[in-house]
Amino acid sequence: MIKNTFSLLQGIGEKLERRLWKNGILSWEDFIAANSIDFLSSERKIMYNSHLSEALQNLIDGRSNYFFRTLRHTEHWRLYQAFRNNAVALDIETDGNPANHGGSVTIVGLYDGFDYLPLVRGQNLTSERLAQELAQYNYIITFFGSVFDLPFLRETLNLTIQIPHFDLCFSGKKTGLKGGLKIVEETLGIYRDESVKGFDGFDAVRLWNSAQKGNSEALELLLAYNRCDTANLFPLADIIFERLVAQTGITSFISQR
Repeated sequence: MIKNTFSLLQGIGEKLERRLWKNGILSWEDFIAANSIDFLSSERKIMYNSHLSEALQNLIDGRSNYFFRTLRHTEHWRLYQAFRNNAVALDIETDGNPANHGGSVTIVGLYDGFDYLPLVRGQNLTSERLAQELAQYNYIITFFGSVFDLPFLRETLNLTIQIPHFDLCFSGKKTGLKGGLKIVEETLGIYRDESVKGFDGFDAVRLWNSAQKGNSEALELLLAYNRCDTANLFPLADIIFERLVAQTGITSFISQR
């Protein structure tokens, strides 16, 4: 989808992007190969050729931070297919207090599509370790993370993440999915382990407090809960991405070729 995207070019929005598709310009390569485009001046065409060539090289080289700067954050979902194999799903648990009122992160869960890594406060969670782990990836997936998880990490661990971000909460709303993560999962038939089914953020705080008093089973349940919060993001992202692609209408233009 990213190579069908022309909205990273200054002055091109969804309407003009769709006009390009309608005229057979479906990819960056199509644009560059075209001698001219009727509704673009030769000067703009030359400038856009340069920008698209640069974008193409950065995509080939896997430099996702280039697109973090050049693509609107609301359009970062378009990068999902290109960077899925080097993406990480992230979800945090906290002690229940706001970040600006002494709150702290208790667990940061990371899931790369195969393995789950929990970073636990008092054990292996530090800003340095988290930054080290995240440096392995070039794309991040969250649910409501742009409002909660990432600002909380920035406030409490002084961690700023500057790679493209697919926030499934807001992207999902664009496709008609309503409610929190658990409701969206149920809507789409994505299920959780029975041991933590029905748990929510309040349970996470309760379990953490119990674990701090020496209850090892509480910590195991909390980790199981957090693992679901991260691992379930990948199948959810697959579904939302396909729905968003369909909404653009690009598939109908491709099928006409």
